Amino acid sequence: MLQITDLKVEEKMWPLLRQAFRPMFLLGATFSAVAMMLWLWVLSGTVQLPVFADVMFWHSHEMIFGFVAAIIVGFLLTAVQNWTGLRATHGRSLGMLTAVWLLGRISLLFGAYLPPIVPITLDLLFLPLATILLAMPLIAVKQQRNLFFVPVLLLLTLCNALMYYGRMTGRFDLQQVGSQNAVILITLLMAIVGGRVLPMFTANGTMTEKVQPIVWLDRLSLGSLWLIFALQITQLSSWLNGTALAILYGVAALLLAVRCARWKIWTTLRVPLLWSFHVAYWFLPIGLALFAWHHATGEVSVSTAIHALTVGAMGNMILSMLARVSLGHSGRPLQPKKIMSLAFLLVILAAVLRVFVAWFWPEATYQWYLFAGSAWIVAYLIYVVVYLPILTLPRADGRPG
Repeated sequence: MLQITDLKVEEKMWPLLRQAFRPMFLLGATFSAVAMMLWLWVLSGTVQLPVFADVMFWHSHEMIFGFVAAIIVGFLLTAVQNWTGLRATHGRSLGMLTAVWLLGRISLLFGAYLPPIVPITLDLLFLPLATILLAMPLIAVKQQRNLFFVPVLLLLTLCNALMYYGRMTGRFDLQQVGSQNAVILITLLMAIVGGRVLPMFTANGTMTEKVQPIVWLDRLSLGSLWLIFALQITQLSSWLNGTALAILYGVAALLLAVRCARWKIWTTLRVPLLWSFHVAYWFLPIGLALFAWHHATGEVSVSTAIHALTVGAMGNMILSMLARVSLGHSGRPLQPKKIMSLAFLLVILAAVLRVFVAWFWPEATYQWYLFAGSAWIVAYLIYVVVYLPILTLPRADGRPG
């Protein structure tokens, strides 16, 4: 039985603070559109932002530790209620966590006017606070299966700290270790969560038989990602030559591709909440394959491979999950408005333009970046506008949350 606060107390609470997905999804999606818009203005020379460090650091940091981190935290602090049966973070504690996240974004955007310790401290507080709020109910009910998310969030905090340490000490290599390993760690998280829910979502949404997991395939595919992360975060990867790294990334890509192919994307073409999720997952092996190509030949830049994972996998999977979770946890049918299909297509377009078109036609790189960024902005603004009443009003079924 779900242990919840008294319904009368719940009704007096601002709906936005009743579940973590509400403020984190709304503010995270809004921030992603605003941050992308500011980035495009910087690229065009329209504005100069008074950010912490420089605009390249700000862009790479904020799209991961501002946008993606907010969505991860919103998802986990909402899901933990289903996992444990205990009331998840809400009310004042959720408001304080949200305020810490928001202050981090503001301080980094105007970091040029502040002592560096201010934005660094505010930003580094967010994930550890979220980790504590996640760990408390898991430990209370001794829920071992999902406890591994706690060290994952702490490792993500380590990556964040490495970015700052590298920047403040002039160690660009450590800054890169922090940012790239954060991407690999989130890739691993997407592979884990996707493997858990996508076969079930597909079976339920298409009324077909659920594809049963192959244990050795799951273990090898996830194990290969853990190995990549471990080698990179410890810098042991520097001991390997390009061929060895190419093989490692290539094997990981192949395993994830086989895993995803078994889930039969062709059965989902009439269900936007499903095909958008499948396409997002397919960008995981694509991104890893591009990393393999980079290490094997050098013909593909690290930036291209990184953006396959960030814009392609993260951008698409996050939007798909936002659309689904926001409906399900607000007591509404899993039937998004038709305009959300356009939003899904726009993020796919953004990924294709940023990763592939800009790669094949580098002479017009800025134009492709502009088109890709604009598609991203419109897609996430569609979500914000469509889901604003859903996230800020009480559940449709009258239940708490």
